[in-house]
Amino acid sequence: MTLDLSLPDTGFYDEAACNLDEFVALTGQDIDPGTIPHAAQTLKNVPVYDMTRLAPMLGQSASRRVLMAEWARILQQGAGVFVLKQACPDHDAIDQATACYEQVIAEERAAGGAAADHFAAAGSNDRIWNSLQKLALKSPATFIRYFSSPAIDAACEAWLGPNYQMTAQVNLVHPGGQAQQAHRDYHLGFQTADISARYPSHVHDLSPLMTLQGGIAHCDMPVAAGPTKLLPFSQLYLPGYAAWRRDDFRAHFEAHCVQLPLEKGDAIFFNPALFHAAGANKSAEIHRMVNLLQVSSAFGRAMESVDRAAICRAVFQTMCAQVAAGQMPDASLEAVLAAAAEGYSFPTNLDRDPPVGGLAPKTQKAILREAVAEGWTQDALSDALDALAARQMP
Repeated sequence: MTLDLSLPDTGFYDEAACNLDEFVALTGQDIDPGTIPHAAQTLKNVPVYDMTRLAPMLGQSASRRVLMAEWARILQQGAGVFVLKQACPDHDAIDQATACYEQVIAEERAAGGAAADHFAAAGSNDRIWNSLQKLALKSPATFIRYFSSPAIDAACEAWLGPNYQMTAQVNLVHPGGQAQQAHRDYHLGFQTADISARYPSHVHDLSPLMTLQGGIAHCDMPVAAGPTKLLPFSQLYLPGYAAWRRDDFRAHFEAHCVQLPLEKGDAIFFNPALFHAAGANKSAEIHRMVNLLQVSSAFGRAMESVDRAAICRAVFQTMCAQVAAGQMPDASLEAVLAAAAEGYSFPTNLDRDPPVGGLAPKTQKAILREAVAEGWTQDALSDALDALAARQMP
């Protein structure tokens, strides 16, 4: 399907200018079976792959690339989501990992921790931030068995290329747990509407290429248990990071989204720009556990390592003096803040630095701006920067 999705003249996406009719047309299309020759079936416009049958393809470089190219086309140009049946066939390893995660949840509850969810109501689930590291430290042997899936590796490499960076977060939704609201995901999906709107349109187009969203099912989950709600092809709507908070777009999502039952060991992968939301757990006794995989491109790193906290400390007094004397206009202040301080919330330790009051924690740049505006002492700024660094430590 070809639509006129030309970029706005301003070079920025505007929430008010988002066109629901274009979104409806994009998400109303159906999969062309000719584009997914290796899929075992298509369920509700979602390609499903039988990894028991396709496992030999992953053992040969040429056939592995054929499969990876097919998955990449789905993520970028097709439905935006696919399911790998039995991507993790070692169910004993999954059960051992589940036991470890249940211990972590109990320990963190006992310690008084409350892991916030970006898009769900408080209290409707248990969340483990950095389940990747916590599993490795609690049971290295289980970690090795659990993450030894060639299918998971190939799916990540299909979208991100080699040397990707794996992170994971467990989401355990209990019976009665509420659904999330429809959203897009990291990076731009974790920004406020105002901040997201400041990024040029070409950065919106780039954001989905930097991460891959996935999940490993730790139990059988029929639709009643609330597996992820998905709107196939919705990643194709380029201004979607500006549109996903709009009531009319969310209403269309709720009216047309699909859910697929998953079995223990299945994995699902989708473009982070796909409109999606965890479903409500309407079952009586299924505690739905999914290990969410948020995998990042190797390219998401700066060329040099920089001690930005040291820069903030060094320039602080002069900045304060120039602002007080009226020698630094707001535009100049913002330029200096951008050069001196870290302006991004991630990566961080979400156990100690949760997204309280928003989708992302306070940045170093925000702290320095506040310190200058309020005339903090040098010691007060140093203490705040030290506290931020401590919260962000792995």
